[in-house]
Amino acid sequence: MKLLLVLSAVLAASMAQFLPQIIKPIIPITAYSSDHAPDGSYAYSYTTANGISQQERGYLKNPGVKGAEANVAEGSSTYTSPEGIPISLRYFADENGFHAEGAHLPVSPPIPAAIQRSLEFIARQRAINPNYGRI
Repeated sequence: MKLLLVLSAVLAASMAQFLPQIIKPIIPITAYSSDHAPDGSYAYSYTTANGISQQERGYLKNPGVKGAEANVAEGSSTYTSPEGIPISLRYFADENGFHAEGAHLPVSPPIPAAIQRSLEFIARQRAINPNYGRI
């Protein structure tokens, strides 16, 4: 019986250590709006008590133009990272894919000069002969 009591106490102590990681606090939404139109366009936004905000709108681009219609979604999001850094993200998605902008996102390095010159050379050659470099 004593062993059972000791084991129960040890289990309770270890669970108390991990409980805050398992049970997350509920963050209330402090502002919310949503609008949906009959044509399929929409807009929504919300803000939470811990400073997260999100907004998005979507619509059909070039409605009625066969072959040129495209769904578009664009929006932004802001929050504070676990390190305390404010994060701001802007994005849009259309027929060309998803595009995101934000100071926290990595940026590819510039194309080295030698490779850029090679690409320009190939482009000049293909202007003369469209089959240049193709098998």
